[in-house]
Amino acid sequence: MNTPRQPFVGLALVAVLGITVADFFPIAVSHWWTVAIVFALLAIPLFVWPTLGSTYLFIGAGFFVLHNFRTGDTTGLQLAIDLSERPRVVNAVGFVTSEPKIAPNEFATFLFKLESIEFEGKTRPSHAALLARWRGSPEFGDELKLFGIAEPIAPRRNPGEFDMRSYLARQDVRRSLFVRYPEDGVLLKRGAGNPILRAAQKSRAWMQTAICRGLDDSPDVQNFLSGIVLGLRHQTTEDIEEPFQQTGTLHLFAVAGLHVGIVARLLWILAMMARLSRKWATAFIIPLLLFYAAVTGLHVSSIRAAVMSSILLGGFFFERKVFSLNSLAAAAFFLLSWNTNEAFSTGFQLSFAVVGAIILLADPLSGWLRPIGAPDPFLPRRLVSGLRRTIGVGYESICRGGSVSLAAWLGSLPLILWYFHLVTPSSLLANLVVVPIAFFILAVALLSLVAAPMASGLSLIFNNANWSLASAVIALVHWFAQLPGSHYYVAEPHWPKRLRITVLDAGAGAAIHLHARRADWLFDCGSGRDYEIRLRSYLHLAGINRIDGLLLTHGDSLHIGATESLVRDLAPTVMIDNPAADRSTIHRRLREMFRSQGLNLVSLKTGQEFPLSPGVTGKILFPPANFTGSTADDQAFVVQLSVKTAKILFMSDSGYATERLLIGSGADVRSDVLIKGQHHSGNSGSDIFLDAVRPRLIVATSRDFPQQERISDEWAERVRARGIKLFRQDEAGAVELEFAERGWEARAYLTGEIFRSANR
Repeated sequence: MNTPRQPFVGLALVAVLGITVADFFPIAVSHWWTVAIVFALLAIPLFVWPTLGSTYLFIGAGFFVLHNFRTGDTTGLQLAIDLSERPRVVNAVGFVTSEPKIAPNEFATFLFKLESIEFEGKTRPSHAALLARWRGSPEFGDELKLFGIAEPIAPRRNPGEFDMRSYLARQDVRRSLFVRYPEDGVLLKRGAGNPILRAAQKSRAWMQTAICRGLDDSPDVQNFLSGIVLGLRHQTTEDIEEPFQQTGTLHLFAVAGLHVGIVARLLWILAMMARLSRKWATAFIIPLLLFYAAVTGLHVSSIRAAVMSSILLGGFFFERKVFSLNSLAAAAFFLLSWNTNEAFSTGFQLSFAVVGAIILLADPLSGWLRPIGAPDPFLPRRLVSGLRRTIGVGYESICRGGSVSLAAWLGSLPLILWYFHLVTPSSLLANLVVVPIAFFILAVALLSLVAAPMASGLSLIFNNANWSLASAVIALVHWFAQLPGSHYYVAEPHWPKRLRITVLDAGAGAAIHLHARRADWLFDCGSGRDYEIRLRSYLHLAGINRIDGLLLTHGDSLHIGATESLVRDLAPTVMIDNPAADRSTIHRRLREMFRSQGLNLVSLKTGQEFPLSPGVTGKILFPPANFTGSTADDQAFVVQLSVKTAKILFMSDSGYATERLLIGSGADVRSDVLIKGQHHSGNSGSDIFLDAVRPRLIVATSRDFPQQERISDEWAERVRARGIKLFRQDEAGAVELEFAERGWEARAYLTGEIFRSANR
């Protein structure tokens, strides 16, 4: 690498180093003047003795200081301090600074940049941003007055969940604003805010209408086209998006080099048709590429591609040779100068890692692969048959495409493993097949946009052509995702235990994962509404690709609502369903599905044992045969698990009636750990039952609404007075228990508190 010809490579690397050091070793605000003086002293050698080392030192120190300024005493932190940690009733005036996302319950979620905020009878000016939720119809740039509750953004409560709190903190958004009723929000002014971004948003809305016209009966295709052409990924459903992630083709939804390159090529053709010179053509194209990045939402990948393309085109303007790696590094340098927190975003890291790997590895890989299928170099060309030459040309094309795909896969693999715990061998072949089709989809969509103002009929023809191509891509990606070994999730390295139990915080429901050395079981699976964000994300983190067993305790939808999705995704080998009759609609539908699909459904009676893995055995304690309770909670499965060092009792949502029947039956309920939910009446965990169980630890669900689902303070005090450790999940979040050869321990995910069996 010739450093003087590619200076931004070193500059970008030391910028990342300076930002990283500043993030791990922040400087207190009171010491900023000292740092500023030191930074000024560092600048002196650069001007007196300008060398490469002093330049790198100056740039690294500059980004160290810049990141401290970005994250130190910010407007978001100041507002968070003023509001404190408790919820506050506020009146807020400000602007909508992000495109609102409308949920099925009609609540719009958006970033709200404040002008002023009123609480405790005082109005304070502020330029902080809030994450607002309002059942209204806001648009980007609207000036609003909102009345609601400002409170801290909730942390993630389960392993694998998306950490919205940390993600927004990188944008200096520290509080959320919940506006309960539509009339609590007032529109003050339309069309305020940044005029360029507002024009970009309106252009995006028009483009989306143009490329989706005539496709009203194909919502999946509409969402796919909106995502691949305009970067509107949030409109794509999880059922469509997940196979793209599993086949390594999710990058199609990130507007990047492929998209910007096609737009630049089309604009170049238009400039040549208008007989513009090269300099005027570049002056015409570069602003439009940057505007296209704004149209697609100013995501990192689109900005990176637009900046790189602008630098490459700038070479024509200044008649200078431009290097791809230097252009990539320059894009990173400029982005980090604008916002140092981008260095920690997944999109930034993936975008630059993939493009960097393609620049560095694609040509060497292609050069290594090409000779394998090339004709004998010593054989005169006229002696090579036409068929052999055709095969050679086709193989060379495959080598070029395959080397790019392999380089991109190698560049993204470490980050995909780190962030998504996913390995996608099928991505090498899937990208070879899908990316060329995606190229034509983008080209046809752009032709549709050009034709729409002049010939709507021609635009409609292009859209229908894109329907065929988009449908083919969706079908191909689903097919690749279903191939054996196409993808698999990998757990973080950990020391093997005899048994590990994760009690997810599922609100009033339940989803409990049991991992023994040779098996993975679930006791209940939570509600269908939260399956994707809670249980499935956790299972991916845990590296679970198939479930050995699923036990359904009773017909509560908050316990078994996700069963249909779970069976489709992970195909449990054994299923144990509670045979007791109930009035649950979802339970009846599941039983019909079990029969129609011929699933391996096991029926167990009270007193029967079932093995989970060697050394781990479960036993059904309740309900007895032909038992009928007044509610589903009263006939829920009660299961006792036995390992070498402990017994664990799973009570589900059982109440006083079940507890009395268990004690009366003479069953041995003595257990070291009690895992329980809340009975619909709010009454469970009676004193006589706790005397019979004598647990060392209780893990109990608890939530504020409805009231009966919350653990009472009186009951919690009685439990602690007995010397029993209580992890209530409204405070602890998920609870992870590990059982080893000589003892066990439990850890609260939210607080990090640890309780060990050796504790007294």
